[in-house]
Amino acid sequence: MKAGNGTRVVSVVLLLNADYEPLNVCDVRRAFRLVFGEKAEVIAYDHAEIVTPSSVFRAPSVIRLQHHIRRPRPRVRLTRREVFQRDGHVCQYCGTAGELTVDHVVPRARGGTHAWENVVAACRPCNHRKGGRLPEEARMRPARAPFEPRCDIYALFTPYLTDPRNESWRDFLFLPAG
Repeated sequence: MKAGNGTRVVSVVLLLNADYEPLNVCDVRRAFRLVFGEKAEVIAYDHAEIVTPSSVFRAPSVIRLQHHIRRPRPRVRLTRREVFQRDGHVCQYCGTAGELTVDHVVPRARGGTHAWENVVAACRPCNHRKGGRLPEEARMRPARAPFEPRCDIYALFTPYLTDPRNESWRDFLFLPAG
C-alpha cells in the first residue's frame, strides 16, 4: 500500500472490541480487510491517504469490531526483567538492591517449576547461600510470597503513542493527553 505521497504505509491501527475494550494493534492492511469485510467500523482516521489505481482511502487509526469476541486474559511473560520489576528490584531474601539474579524458591532439581509462583529476585550472595536447598533448610524465606502479576493492557499500547498519528488512541485507552 502506498500513501498519497508515494511512500510505503507502515501505520498501525488500534483494534477495539465491540464494547470499546482495547484488544490489539494491527497493520493497515488487516484493518482494511476487517472494515471492507464489514467485520469492523472505523472510529478514527489517520492523517495518511492510501492511493490505489482507482481510489483514494483515508487510513484508519482506530477500528471497532462489529461483534464482541471473548479472549483469554492477557498474561505477563515470565522474564528476568518482569521478575525484577514485580519484586521492586530488591533481593527478596535480604532486601538489598544491586546486581540481581533469579532464584527458584523450590529448586528445579527438587521438583520446583519455572513459574511465577516459584521465582524471586535474589542478590548473588543470597542465591549462592541458599543454593539448591528449600527455604526451610537454608533458613531463608522470601520477604513476600511470589505471585503472577496482572497484565496492564494499557502498557501494551503506550509505546505506540510516541507516534503523533496515534494521538487519538488516548481517548480509547483512557490515558491523559501527552
